[in-house]
Amino acid sequence: MISPIAHYPRQGDLLAQSSHPSTTNKLKRFIDIIGGLVGLAVTAIIAIPIAIAIQLDNPGPVFYSQLRCGIGGKPFRIWKFRSMIVKADRIQHLVTNQAQGYIFKNDKDPRVTRVGRFLRCTSLDELPQFWNVITGDMSLVGTRPPTVDEAMKYQPHHWQRLNIKPGITGEWQANGRSSVTDFEEIVQMDLDYQEKWSVIYDLQLILKTIAAVMNKDGAY
Repeated sequence: MISPIAHYPRQGDLLAQSSHPSTTNKLKRFIDIIGGLVGLAVTAIIAIPIAIAIQLDNPGPVFYSQLRCGIGGKPFRIWKFRSMIVKADRIQHLVTNQAQGYIFKNDKDPRVTRVGRFLRCTSLDELPQFWNVITGDMSLVGTRPPTVDEAMKYQPHHWQRLNIKPGITGEWQANGRSSVTDFEEIVQMDLDYQEKWSVIYDLQLILKTIAAVMNKDGAY
């Protein structure tokens, strides 16, 4: 598979190479490591019952992995608990995209299993991503990592959102989650996050995300 970085627009080269303060901040990385370890501990505790539930509902792999684009468009493999039927990617073209722009959303996606819907509305499917945080491919707080197919369609200004690491949560997840379906609005939220970024702001977004997950705001 061709890396999207090979298709990176010339107009965006300087944007990709620019160093956002969050990417080198040692305190942010320390918080990521601590949060990642705690997250993996929680994941280990509940992994077995989740695995059993997935197998009883729809036999197949417990984990789902996919190539996503990280900082500067660099591909990495993201991990989740599987929430869809096996080989769901192959039939995505049969499902209506309710979002606008280079993102895919459908609030009644028929590929999502019964257990998968519970995992998604509680965000439990995201727990394996703490491993991505530990490895440094992701941060606790950042931008939504696009798929390779999405990134290869990006216009120059869209690449600005990848000047930071992708995150388990971020401006979009904390302030709307799946209720925000316009890609341009998501891009603007990511750029706003880059402007407002601080370690304190990251902690605020983490707390806001926890509250959103508990209340099931914008989740499906």
